[in-house]
Amino acid sequence: MSYTPVLPIDSGRYGTDEVKKIFSDESRLKYMLMVESAVAKAEGVLKIIPEDAAIEISSKCNTDFVPYKLWKDIERVTKHETASLVEAIVSVVSDKAKPWVHYGLTSNDVLDTAQSLQLKDYFEIIEEKLKNIIKVLGSLAEKYASLPSVGRTHGQHASIISFGQKFAVWTNDLLDHIIRLYEIKPRVLACKTLGVVGSGSILGKRALDVMNLVGSELNLYPVKAATQVVSRENYAEFVWWCALVGSTLDKIATEFRNLSRTEISEFEEEFSKDQIGSSAVPSKRNPIICEKISSLSKLLRSMPLVALENIALWHERDLTNSANERFIIPISAIVLDEMVESILRVLSKMVIKEDKIRANIEFTKGLVYSEFVLEALIRKGFSRSEAHKILRELSNKSRIEGKDFKEILLTDHIVSNFLSKEEIDQIFTPETHIEGSKEIVKRTLERIAKEIG
Repeated sequence: MSYTPVLPIDSGRYGTDEVKKIFSDESRLKYMLMVESAVAKAEGVLKIIPEDAAIEISSKCNTDFVPYKLWKDIERVTKHETASLVEAIVSVVSDKAKPWVHYGLTSNDVLDTAQSLQLKDYFEIIEEKLKNIIKVLGSLAEKYASLPSVGRTHGQHASIISFGQKFAVWTNDLLDHIIRLYEIKPRVLACKTLGVVGSGSILGKRALDVMNLVGSELNLYPVKAATQVVSRENYAEFVWWCALVGSTLDKIATEFRNLSRTEISEFEEEFSKDQIGSSAVPSKRNPIICEKISSLSKLLRSMPLVALENIALWHERDLTNSANERFIIPISAIVLDEMVESILRVLSKMVIKEDKIRANIEFTKGLVYSEFVLEALIRKGFSRSEAHKILRELSNKSRIEGKDFKEILLTDHIVSNFLSKEEIDQIFTPETHIEGSKEIVKRTLERIAKEIG
């Protein structure tokens, strides 16, 4: 009896084909063969193995000579992934080359370095996608830089903020993640060819020369030191980076979900003509893409815990990291890819309701301006505590009587003696209070131009 795929990333529900292909078993074979080829070539150049053997091995370490089926047929017998690869290569090279296949290597030299090749290709894709998000967010920050909106803390109206500043904040967060990516590449994209316990025992003093040549050939970074395996701190850092980026995308999605609440209604997610929001309520339009992003971020944030558990291995290595890494590394990469694609979709087709944004400023009948009235009274000579007490009392009066805060201020004998109607009118003009926001947006756009072009 056959079954449909269990995991949604395998069924096509999540992740793009270009990223999933990188982590497929067929691609894993391709990357492992690339490592074997580069090692043979390096050992031939250094005359560690016969040059003609090195040339032959290097030329046949590809899927034309070592197809996926051959590898898997052998593995079904040997029950060993890398040993099966070695046998497959041995089976397609001449007798004079056979002794020199996999020379001086151990399994994880191939597996870890191949994994670095996977992640190198993944980084190229995800970096460009993140840069696309940054550029879209930057354009939205610029578009809405002059649009005043409610700034909320604790879910309550607090002050005035440019709506564009929201996008500027997220832009800077993602720019920081790009910088973090640049910083972790030399550690995550590791090349290791130092043999059984990381001492280069078979190759001796030439071990580091081989590894340097292989690193150069594969555009990877030779490890400074290792046991049989690359230190798992490297991969924990990659998984953590994915979770960190995913958490920022969750932050964006969570803000959009809140802004789409019926009572706020400043944002609306794409909703196609024949889309169904609810099986029971025909009128519903739910922010399901943003909710998916938030849901996947919870999964993504669980991965670093496992990655951290993999750091402490017995002596020069054991296998307690191996099985779970086949989950946490590709799943982290693919889930993040899905989240990136999803937020791009949201940003490209969302509806921002400017009229509602402006209307919500007046929802509290002007109380959102109390910060600026406080500042104005301080400038008139009031102590902060004195002015704060007066405005707390007047704010409560506005709530109890249901009157506009501005009206309360104009009729209060203390405030009206110190602030003219013109000054109060200026305070209650929202555009007055977003100059700082606009400067933040301006500097954000300058940073985008400087760091990603």
